[in-house]
Amino acid sequence: MRIARFSIDGNVAFGAVEGDSPDSLVLDIIKGIPYADFELSGTKVPLSKVRLLPPVLPNKVVAIGRNYAEHAAEMGNEVPDVPVAFFKPTTSVIGSGDAIEYPSFSEELHYEAELAVVIGRMCREVPRERVKDVILGYTCANDVTARDVQRRESQWARAKGFDTSCPLGPWVETDVDPGDLAIQATVNGEQRQLGRTSDMIRSVEDLVVHITEAMTLLPGDVILTGTPAGVGPLHVGDEVAVTIEGIGTLTNKVIKRG
Repeated sequence: MRIARFSIDGNVAFGAVEGDSPDSLVLDIIKGIPYADFELSGTKVPLSKVRLLPPVLPNKVVAIGRNYAEHAAEMGNEVPDVPVAFFKPTTSVIGSGDAIEYPSFSEELHYEAELAVVIGRMCREVPRERVKDVILGYTCANDVTARDVQRRESQWARAKGFDTSCPLGPWVETDVDPGDLAIQATVNGEQRQLGRTSDMIRSVEDLVVHITEAMTLLPGDVILTGTPAGVGPLHVGDEVAVTIEGIGTLTNKVIKRG
C-alpha cells in the first residue's frame, strides 16, 4: 500500500494511493492514522486535486553517512568500522513539490539520493528478527548537504540540518523489499546518480538494530540509509528528482532563500 499525507481545503489527512497511471491516481482517505489499525473511508479524491505533504512528520530523522563504499571513496573517506550516524531536525523536512531553499551560508549545495525507512511503532533494542515488525514502510529522501560547510565544520548539524534540507516523499510504500532496489537522482532530467540498495554496506536490519541500541524510535521517525556514488552540485533554478524502484519519485526545485 502507498500511504500519502496531504492537504485539501485546509484539512490534513492520510490516504491510500490507488491507480497506476500518474494522471489517474486517487486517494482513498484513511480513517485514523497509519501507525495503528485503520480503515479506508471509501471517500476518494484525485491526487491532482490535493497538495502532497511530507508523508510523515518525524520526531527525529536519524541519518547514516558513508554507507556505500563508492560514495565514501569519491569523498576521500574510508569505509567506517561502525555506522556514522547524525540527526536532521524536523524543521529540515519538506515534501515532494516543496522548494529546497539554497542556504545563504553555503556556496556548494549537493543532492544525495537515499532510501528512507519509516518507523511504524515505538521500539527500542530491536532484535534483528523483529526489525520488519517495527517498519511501516519506505520512501524516497534527498539528504541535501552544504558540502563546503561540511568540510569546514567538524559537526554536520548546519551542513545537513538547515531548513528544507530533508525532502521526503512522495508517499510511504508499505509493500516493498528494500534489499535490492534501483535508486537514482536526476537534475533537470539528466541522470546524476544510479545505484542499488544492495550496495549498502550495512543493511536496513543492521541500521535499525544499531540505532535502537542507543535510542527509542517513535512512530513516524525516519532513518536515512546513505547515498550511492555520484553526488554533485545543485544551483538555484535546478529541479532535482530522486526515484527509487517500487516506491516512486520525489521532486523538488531549488530556490534562493529569502
